[in-house]
Amino acid sequence: MAARPDAAPTQLVPPPAETVEPPRAVHTSNFPDLLRQLNVSLVVTTYQAGKVVLIRAEGDHLNAHFRPFERPMGMAYDKGRLVIGAGMQVWEFFDVPAVAPKAEPVGRHDACFLPRRCHFTGDVDVHEIALDAAGEAWFVNTRFSCLCTLDLHSSFVPRWRPPFVSALAAEDRCHLNGLAMVGGRPRYVTALGQTDAAGGWRANKAAGGLLMDVTTDEVLLRGLSMPHSPRWRDGTLWLQESGDGSVGRVDLDARSYTKICQLPGFTRGMDFAGPVAFVGLSQVRESATFSGLPITRRLSERVCGVYAVHVDTGEVLAFLHFTGGVQEVFAVQVLPDTTYPEMLVESTDLVRHAYVLPDAALADVARPCPAVPAEPWADGPSP
Repeated sequence: MAARPDAAPTQLVPPPAETVEPPRAVHTSNFPDLLRQLNVSLVVTTYQAGKVVLIRAEGDHLNAHFRPFERPMGMAYDKGRLVIGAGMQVWEFFDVPAVAPKAEPVGRHDACFLPRRCHFTGDVDVHEIALDAAGEAWFVNTRFSCLCTLDLHSSFVPRWRPPFVSALAAEDRCHLNGLAMVGGRPRYVTALGQTDAAGGWRANKAAGGLLMDVTTDEVLLRGLSMPHSPRWRDGTLWLQESGDGSVGRVDLDARSYTKICQLPGFTRGMDFAGPVAFVGLSQVRESATFSGLPITRRLSERVCGVYAVHVDTGEVLAFLHFTGGVQEVFAVQVLPDTTYPEMLVESTDLVRHAYVLPDAALADVARPCPAVPAEPWADGPSP
């Protein structure tokens, strides 16, 4: 599978640090058909490599399309809107269907994401992002140990923090990282330690993780090994115990975690399509942060990639391994009803000349006009 790191002279996003080697990947032969059967494509972020990766079925192989970003991490998607936390910014991209047929190679794409907004948060270490029922973006502000939203006048708006964190401070006191929405509102979060000291979670990172209920401030599970990516699906809470390389379900009544599978990497990032969970895996760096974890004791070599797991049986259905250039995955996002998307981050002619206007304004535009009628989500005032 060939990587396609496209370059352009002008960038809309800051260029990432150079990777040691070019990105490369291999995959099981059935992965392309699995994506086609589900009628989806995937988006993966890797902050270590400074890339957003579009994973698309192309004939009998997967096409991994790499786009440059500064430290991309959390993502959220809804109705053509893709929100990405990267570096010191939260970016918003929107699918403009009329542009898709014009993107190179012409006639190949069924979606094209163009940049619409960028909010500068400062270096707050944005982790997971989710959209609520009103379309407002919530994100995990790991450096300040809180959940936040955005407004035009602030770097971020703190909305909730664990009750054991006594103050807002840029100290990463508990390493708050994961966020699950229920009924369109924030409900469950994960953190790596119940501490109120700067970087205090590091002292017991292998078994100090917890799951909390945002609505009650209650700790539901303790003793987890680096929990990540809580997800609510069909009335069930899913979770990854990353330090053990596992994926499992939470029994909220019994307050227990049951793994359904254990994978050969640090599990982080997860999304669902039908009966399939797409799970991100990282190799885990040999550093103080990741030393002493169950997975580093269990496996001397670990993989980085995306695994497709059946949600009922835990069976691995297919996988993609990054074999060069990418050692860590943060987020995995399913794009439903889109099999071959494009994302334009360079200042190209398509970006410069794709004008999306409200329907009410189109009557005043001279003909012929390249303006594209706005989708319902694109209507309204600009930021």
